[in-house]
Amino acid sequence: MKISGQDVLLAIDVQNDFCTGGALAVPGGEKVVPAINRIAQGFANVVLTQDWHPRDHVSFAANHAARQPFETVELDYGTQVLWPTHCVQGSAGAEFHRDLDIVGPSLVVRKGFRRGIDSYSAFYENDRKTPTGLLGYLRERELKTVFVAGLALDFCVRYSAEDARKAGLEVVVIEDACRGIDLDGSVAATHRSFKALGIAVVGFEALL
Repeated sequence: MKISGQDVLLAIDVQNDFCTGGALAVPGGEKVVPAINRIAQGFANVVLTQDWHPRDHVSFAANHAARQPFETVELDYGTQVLWPTHCVQGSAGAEFHRDLDIVGPSLVVRKGFRRGIDSYSAFYENDRKTPTGLLGYLRERELKTVFVAGLALDFCVRYSAEDARKAGLEVVVIEDACRGIDLDGSVAATHRSFKALGIAVVGFEALL
């Protein structure tokens, strides 16, 4: 698979709190780092996303009385999974993994910084209408195909890939440069969604 100047690598949330030992560790999360480092060398355009929550964020179970992580609540924008406190602004957990070796990313998109709404997608908050600005950036740069990798496959990678596809972009998910959480079959549901939307799923060797 040949990479062109109209392609962009979107590396999702490769942060300490999503790796082993982190507050919301994705199983094997740090294993995406070597693959992303290697793939990124072939792209002129690399965008990183960074979860960036205030400590009183609405998605944290600790901010809901008598609630536990991974329970759900109904908020004004829909059903919200309650997470362990993670990726707090300015914390070590919110930093990119120390082994992530992306020299001069084109853009870093911080998401989830609004206290009252969570943000899985790199493109929209979870109300599905508040934009992050990434789509306008890609259109302004005339970038046509988005290659997505990172954490977690069944949440932030999934939402980002779906939103990119619905916006009319070509989307390729690099599956072995992702890891999933898998809550109640969410990984299988992610694959069904990708197939229905025409989102390609490849291994990272296809890009080398």
